[in-house]
Amino acid sequence: MGSPQVSALAHLFKGSFVHATGSSPMDILQSHLLGVEESGKIAFLEPVEEQEKLAKKWGFKASEIRELSNNEFFMPGLVDTHIHAPQYAFSGTRVDLPLLQWLKLYTYPTETKYKDSDFAEEVYTRAVRRTLKNGTTTACYFATIHTDASLLLADIIDKFGQRAFVGKVCMDINESCPDYKETTSESIKETERFVRGVLEKNYARVHPIVTPRFGPSCTEEMLSSLGDLVKAHDIHVQSHISETEEEIKLVEKMFPAYQNYTELYDKNKLLTNKVYKETEMYH
Repeated sequence: MGSPQVSALAHLFKGSFVHATGSSPMDILQSHLLGVEESGKIAFLEPVEEQEKLAKKWGFKASEIRELSNNEFFMPGLVDTHIHAPQYAFSGTRVDLPLLQWLKLYTYPTETKYKDSDFAEEVYTRAVRRTLKNGTTTACYFATIHTDASLLLADIIDKFGQRAFVGKVCMDINESCPDYKETTSESIKETERFVRGVLEKNYARVHPIVTPRFGPSCTEEMLSSLGDLVKAHDIHVQSHISETEEEIKLVEKMFPAYQNYTELYDKNKLLTNKVYKETEMYH
């Protein structure tokens, strides 16, 4: 029997590598070789002393190795579990107000603009490019209530090769900006369309995530229906919880039958083992 076939290597690097393991918060591997297959899978990470052996197995030449300088090193890509892609349009600014007032004055009016696909494509492209430039190779994105623009965000992420969850935001309550909300039935229907749209693309690295914005923007009926959708497709959930005292009191007023904010999500089948919650955990 002959030797088993190995995949062709797309990249070869020599230098220092920094990563973490279960037993060590930081391992520094100096003078190592990294081989990457065409698929993007790491084929090996071995000391340079193994170069001759590796070259025979993988069929590469020393001239094909890219050597890092003394000031360069590799590290794993960063993971950002909470990004509001549409807010990239005013990133680093407008931080002068508490949450609910900030949403009313800045965020909701900005997010209404994403019904324009050209505007959405321009900002989303810049946002994804910037996160990748900063080393974020995996991300969890909030989009807006606009289904087509949210699907466009998924396409852009896939085009740039980032791994991500993408969520169309669900809101059927918004007294502070009435033009920026959906009806309950519309939100549920459009979320189903978004989820199907992403799943049918069969992206290698991009997945849908059900995204009720936060308690004050959702009716109980919508939360429950989204919980059913999560269960039907066995997919992830993201939202917000307990960021400010004002928000917590508003949830208590809106949903008096629930003991607390967490129970609101739990009883509506949105607190699963596939959930991401952004929280400041106000006490």
